[in-house]
Amino acid sequence: MLPIVAVLLAALCFSTTGTAQALSGVDASALSVGASRLLVGGTVLGLVALHDARSAAHRGGDTPPRPQGLPTGVVVALGVLGALAYQPFFFAGTRMNGVAVGTVITLGSSPVTTGVLDALVRRHLPSRRWLLATAIALVGVLLVSGLIGQGGEDTPLAPAGVLASVGAGAAYALLTVASKLLLDRSWAPTLAMGTLFGVAGLLSLPVLLATGTRWLTTPAGIALALWLGLVTTATAYLLFGWGLRRLAPTTVATLSLAEPLGATLLGVLVLHEQLTPTAVTGIAVIVVGLVLLTRPARTTATVPAAS
Repeated sequence: MLPIVAVLLAALCFSTTGTAQALSGVDASALSVGASRLLVGGTVLGLVALHDARSAAHRGGDTPPRPQGLPTGVVVALGVLGALAYQPFFFAGTRMNGVAVGTVITLGSSPVTTGVLDALVRRHLPSRRWLLATAIALVGVLLVSGLIGQGGEDTPLAPAGVLASVGAGAAYALLTVASKLLLDRSWAPTLAMGTLFGVAGLLSLPVLLATGTRWLTTPAGIALALWLGLVTTATAYLLFGWGLRRLAPTTVATLSLAEPLGATLLGVLVLHEQLTPTAVTGIAVIVVGLVLLTRPARTTATVPAAS
């Protein structure tokens, strides 16, 4: 259960992003905030990876196995691409269709895309229990977001916004599967996460400079950047990597659906938002899906034959 708990804690860290931004009151573009998050978190993760790599080199150790399939450099490049692409795609989707719709499309598409990528790249087909648990959890996410069960007229969605949100889900899936490939090659979780986010953090610096840094000169801006970088990126992805090493990428992607659950509860407890009966039902449905996914498989005891 420890890897499952680690991924759920990572999802809880992710879920504090919106609350932290709301409490900070910082006047900054979402793209600028996202770039600062990657820069701070990626720098910390990169330093941790560098320290661990030097310690491993000093101790010596087994030679890692020769990689099968994609070259390691390509895997790293794909993981960095996923980390970098997630922010602009996600924020573009939420800007065009709203936070609720954009978030649901992103979170709803990421487990599916992860399952497809994992089947194509790692030749691992998802189990029937994963399919059922993911479907149940996705219904809960839709209920929490208010997209179903509220009644009223449907609001037409911007096709470009839908594509952007699906792109964010694909970017998250790409990051997850690339990370798993590195872990399969005997990379330590700190080295895998540190390499991917260290490079992504460096590449996000021009984006931050282009989108403006004045908000980072205020105490609230500094506090927001540190929280997002240290908690929702560095800490979250260390937990994420540790759990991913021991779990299937599809399982990790579905467990990440706990993020909207955490965000909703934080909104109630910290921001004093009101929960509708539909949202309460959605929380319960998400919990059912996650419990189904994490429930230990039933084993059948074998009785030795009589001699």
